[in-house]
Amino acid sequence: MKKSRVFVAAGIALLATGVLAACGSSKSSDSTAPKNYGYIYSADPETLDYLISGKQSTKVATSNGIDGLFTNDKYGNLVPAVAEDWSVSKDGLTYTYKIRKGVKWFTSDGEEYAEVKAKDFVNGLKHATDNKSEALYLAEDSVKGLADYKAGNNKDFSSVGVKAVDDYTLEYTLNKPEPYWNSKLAYSIFWPLNEDFEKSKGADFAKATDPTSLLYNGPFLLKGLTAKSSIEFAKNENYWDKDNVHIDKVTLAFYDGSDQESIERNFTSGAYSYARLFPTSSNYSKVEETYKDNIYYTPSGPGIAGLGVNIDRQGYKYTSKTTDEEKTSTKKALLNKDFRQALNFAFDRTSYSAQINGKEGAPIAVRNLFVKPGFVSAGEKTFGDLVTEKMAAYGDEWKNVNFADGQDGLFNADKAKAEFAKAKTALEAEGVKFPIHLDIPVDQTNKGLIARIQSFKQSVETVLGEGNVVIDIQQISKDELHNITYYAANAAAEDWDLSGAVGWSPDYEDPSTYLDILKTTNSEQTKTYMGYDDPANAAAAQVGLKEYDKLVDEAAKETNDLNVRYEKYAAAQAWLTDSSLFLPAMSSSGAAPFISRVVPFTASYSQSGDKGSDVYFKYIQLQDKVVTKADYEQAREKWLKEKKESNEKVQKELANHVK
Repeated sequence: MKKSRVFVAAGIALLATGVLAACGSSKSSDSTAPKNYGYIYSADPETLDYLISGKQSTKVATSNGIDGLFTNDKYGNLVPAVAEDWSVSKDGLTYTYKIRKGVKWFTSDGEEYAEVKAKDFVNGLKHATDNKSEALYLAEDSVKGLADYKAGNNKDFSSVGVKAVDDYTLEYTLNKPEPYWNSKLAYSIFWPLNEDFEKSKGADFAKATDPTSLLYNGPFLLKGLTAKSSIEFAKNENYWDKDNVHIDKVTLAFYDGSDQESIERNFTSGAYSYARLFPTSSNYSKVEETYKDNIYYTPSGPGIAGLGVNIDRQGYKYTSKTTDEEKTSTKKALLNKDFRQALNFAFDRTSYSAQINGKEGAPIAVRNLFVKPGFVSAGEKTFGDLVTEKMAAYGDEWKNVNFADGQDGLFNADKAKAEFAKAKTALEAEGVKFPIHLDIPVDQTNKGLIARIQSFKQSVETVLGEGNVVIDIQQISKDELHNITYYAANAAAEDWDLSGAVGWSPDYEDPSTYLDILKTTNSEQTKTYMGYDDPANAAAAQVGLKEYDKLVDEAAKETNDLNVRYEKYAAAQAWLTDSSLFLPAMSSSGAAPFISRVVPFTASYSQSGDKGSDVYFKYIQLQDKVVTKADYEQAREKWLKEKKESNEKVQKELANHVK
């Protein structure tokens, strides 16, 4: 449902191994601690090609098998993986990496294939570019000459700014300094690919259900993938850093959301290593009684889930509209900013969250901005503080809005009605007929998603009136939902007015990792979020998205002063908030109740990339007894102190890498 990455919000907050699962003492000795890890996954991958797919479904299947130059430790620091050491030139344009000798490629059967060399990273980026990777936006404007190669202006990849100086030296040349560059390298588009193996497999390379179609240099080997059933991994016994791999086997079971109580049952039986609990489920009182001292809430993660607004809908297979007039009226309404703001202010996010987190836990998960407010800071001000300052220029409706996480700062019935009144006057003058019918598709098996969208329907129709707006919930199969949202081939296939099957997890440590994806030039994401995939789209122009492009581009130019850079990105977030083209709802990971046998705070931790605790199982340790809430809180307090010290130490050491 990351990172990073568009995900299916149906699986929201399920992949959260403690979003912080980091240090603390196990109740078991190594000899008695479990060695098999089990949990769930919610979408089958379309491909195992980690270099071209930007979807979470691919990451779940591949992130444990492939290591890039860096990974994340349990404190969120970038630490060398295939890169043994690195340096950056004084002008910030040339990064040189020393490749660790002895890192090998293995088949899924564990047979050695070749040594990982610098040229594998060059081949990986070439493969990603030649095959139009969904994540190419992360590299094309950064790596010198890559945009020209992609456009066909230069057909010689050797002129692109990624070079194997020798077998164990890799060099990147950038167009401009990027202080966060290394954090990008934990993302899969920058991972290596053995060219000989790729050629030997031909069209069968990275086939979705075939573990033998990939090579592996990471901590685990993919052993099996059965559609809508299971994903299985085994420890790579020849992994270069195998001493930090404490699990022998990983089994992820397919979960469609139809039986929320099954997660706890499988935890209790020992099949799952932890369990996301649902306080609204019918048996929760019994679970609470059984595990009363063991239930803890994890902090809110960096991922965001919400509702996308389709500004250019073309297909109507899944609709309750019966006339062309209704279709036209809805299109015109969604192009009206006041109407979209009315929806934004009429959206009761606390009630929405409560459908899966219960009344007590509901506020914890609520998110009011696309970029997590605390993602970065400029001095003493968080990113959210900067946005709050910028919003003052956008009108009285934004006065006194609290954008902090953990509370609903946007829900306001009076503001919703005022914005709707303005919209209705303007729209009636255009011949629009009310009520406006808005189709939202949902997976008919996913009780949690259905309940959340029903909550959205109730709050919007109650505040704005059913005579003005009607939310039509289209209950369809999981595959149908995927085909018109998550896996839609193009904008024309995005068959919805509002979609809850959208969200994002950051790829690297900079606000651009969120805000860049909504630029008009990023067709892979704009089709999923807003229903268009052409930068010249008339609807995109009508809602002013070119202005958003300018704000994001202006922020990207600032590479010397991070405080100024964050101020400029806050201006872009403010524009996006005012536009109400995306309705933020809640964190997509963490901020939920769990029970666990994962030793608290042993997993890797990251706000970005593909090596966070939601998909990466290196470092994780298990214990035979269920973690108590007291143990978790004590471990978290200890981890936060150690994290602060560790992060500060790493920051001081960065100067040693400038050559």
